[in-house]
Amino acid sequence: MTDDAPIRLLLADDHPVVRAGLRAVLETEPGLVVAAEAATAEGAVARAAEGDIDVVLMDLRFGEGMGGAEATARITARPGAPRVLIVTTYDSDADTLPAIEAGATGYLLKDAPPEDLAAAVRTAAAGRTTLAPTVADRLMHRLRTPGAALTRRETEVLALVAEGLSNQAVGRRLHLTEGTVKSHLARVYAKLGVDSRTAAVATATDLGLIRR
Repeated sequence: MTDDAPIRLLLADDHPVVRAGLRAVLETEPGLVVAAEAATAEGAVARAAEGDIDVVLMDLRFGEGMGGAEATARITARPGAPRVLIVTTYDSDADTLPAIEAGATGYLLKDAPPEDLAAAVRTAAAGRTTLAPTVADRLMHRLRTPGAALTRRETEVLALVAEGLSNQAVGRRLHLTEGTVKSHLARVYAKLGVDSRTAAVATATDLGLIRR
């Protein structure tokens, strides 16, 4: 991409109304061109691989199949890959951490003002990071208090517990032994200062560590 070439965008979201809204906002901006859309994460990965996209605006949740974090990892793993800017409604650690670890350049929420969205796209195209304020605050808190922060695996375990799964069912879902699941939960209880599954879920939800 040269300095005077437009920034070519791929909109990846399973809701046509959301894609239309993003397109309406971004196409009014000078230097931004919506080159393609994808209604599935798999479609986004395939389209991004064609080599003519600069920034992918990626949702995290798609109805079926691959999620946005996995799609982000697949897109960014390729040489010369486009930047991926997450644009979603979800800001819990269970959502943000996998996406950022997968290689997302930025993370915005769908209620961001249009000017923030356009600025984030340009920032992403330049290889710099934009984070929604709530996401940035939570990441800073994790860095300042690493002892209290849940690991990605602990977050996954607790999120499944919150769905009502037993330790055995959690183990099957994550390919862990039941004993390993219990160990993860014991560390979660210690970090959150609680002594039960119910309290752990409630506390983690209040802190935004798992999604509501």
